[in-house]
Amino acid sequence: MVAGFNTRTCALRHRVFRPRRQHMPRRKPLNEKNISSGRHFVRPAIGSVTLCLIVALYVLLVTNQMFWTKAYSYFTTEPAAFIAFVAGISAGIFAFFTLFSAKYVTKPVLIFFVLVASVSSWFNDQFGVIIDKEMIRNAAVSTGAEAGHLITARFAMHVLLTGILPSLVIIWVRIVHRPIFKKLVHNTAVILACVAVFVAAGTTFYKTYAGVGRAHRDLMDTLNPVMPITSVVRYAIDTQRDANVVAGPLGTDARRVGVVDNGKPRVTIIVAGETARAQNFSLGGYAKMTNPELAKRNVVYFPNTSSCGTATATSIPCLFSVYTRAEYSHRKGLETENLLDVLTHAKVGVTWLDNDTGSYNVTDRVPYTYLPPSNDPRFCKDGECKDEILVDKVDGWLDKVKGDSVLVLHQLGSHGPAYYQRYPEEFRRFRPDCRANDFGSCSQEEITNAYDNTILYTDHIVSMIIDKLKQRSNSLSGAVLYFSDHGESLGENGIYLHGAPYIIAPVQQTQVPMLVWMADDLAKAGGYDMACLSKRAPEGTHSHDNIFHSVLGMMDISTKVYDPSLDVFAACRTPSNKLAQK
Repeated sequence: MVAGFNTRTCALRHRVFRPRRQHMPRRKPLNEKNISSGRHFVRPAIGSVTLCLIVALYVLLVTNQMFWTKAYSYFTTEPAAFIAFVAGISAGIFAFFTLFSAKYVTKPVLIFFVLVASVSSWFNDQFGVIIDKEMIRNAAVSTGAEAGHLITARFAMHVLLTGILPSLVIIWVRIVHRPIFKKLVHNTAVILACVAVFVAAGTTFYKTYAGVGRAHRDLMDTLNPVMPITSVVRYAIDTQRDANVVAGPLGTDARRVGVVDNGKPRVTIIVAGETARAQNFSLGGYAKMTNPELAKRNVVYFPNTSSCGTATATSIPCLFSVYTRAEYSHRKGLETENLLDVLTHAKVGVTWLDNDTGSYNVTDRVPYTYLPPSNDPRFCKDGECKDEILVDKVDGWLDKVKGDSVLVLHQLGSHGPAYYQRYPEEFRRFRPDCRANDFGSCSQEEITNAYDNTILYTDHIVSMIIDKLKQRSNSLSGAVLYFSDHGESLGENGIYLHGAPYIIAPVQQTQVPMLVWMADDLAKAGGYDMACLSKRAPEGTHSHDNIFHSVLGMMDISTKVYDPSLDVFAACRTPSNKLAQK
């Protein structure tokens, strides 16, 4: 030790004069708290089952207006049954939502339910549309342009307010989950209790519910989000099951019989209309003159004609099939060759020109041309074309006809909601007409006027096609058959557009126009009594079931699959049922 040096004192002095470190509070993680304006802001915490309950109540109250309106009207004489029905449905939806109360699953599933219910409720409440499997099928094959007409500013605002904002709230809240075993016990208890309420409500008023269910089969079809999701699943299953179906042969024995004078080719042009309803055809008695040109063309009109479906994806393959509406199914349509195939077996030339959304597998084995991609500036805009593009192609096709032939022209016709885009300016005869995609911005008169203008334009299209065949009467014997695939609702009982399940569909969606024009030499050669046909047409009832056999009759095709009882012309031919005798 060095004299005079005190190590302890030196250490103490060193400690005394050493600068002290400032005490800094430990920063807490920000994964659950945010600091705003100097304050701690805590995300609200909520139990997973509680969140399921809140979302279930929200969906039932906000996105099921059509469902509850129908239910209330169906149970007006049974208030106790209605109260029990509300309790049972609410308990069932809560139980269904609670099934997905699990970590990492709850939020995505609830958001999905809210968005589906939001979108579905728009079409339910605004158009009266029921989203069943066939509606999903129709939507799946819609073009971008067609779907775009439904995406309006009001639709976007509806989805924002009733779908996106609630979904953001679900994302924002913090879910508190129980330990897995306790969660399993708790959730099971909640679900069983809900099921008990559902069963109790159903058994207590079973007789009432059974009666209402039989009388109003559409009741449960509008329950969101359950029914839209179920419809998508059913459609996906059908699509997967039908993916590799191969059409079986039909009418391979078909052959042409009968010859037109001078050996001229027999030519039939089938105009497959879109969304034209019989109620608005002046040929059938409508007050407005929507068929001024056809009224001068000596056509035979069939006023009492029903469709095979209420949407194109069902009606088109059904009406070209050998099956009646009662027999037809989507699967059968795929499994069996159709009218165009039978014509081909008889060596008849067949061509399909399409200005709508496709042929739905009907043309899988015949020449087919889809016209909108041509973007012909004379007729087309934004991916859609006026129907005059079909007329424009007729002359080129007729120039190539060498023998008996059938041409199918598939119209865009009166497809909504953008009726005003279906006809050119010179056909705005009925005014004021709705000039928007959104019916909410138009009066009922404007909507009807716009629709009537589409019928007026179709009248012009079909008349032009008849005239083209008349102009070639020296070289061919022609006929034109026009019918619509289905009808349209224009606000009757709060329903718009089409696609309602057939069993509950309003008559406006199922009653369609049908007419025929036949050249004199063709009528004479075929033994048709046109006066007889004109007299019988308004007397009977007809349907798409008649198309298959009537076209075979017009083309004088003999085959075992031909049924003269379904040929609308057979009773007015001499000799009667001519083809059946071959």
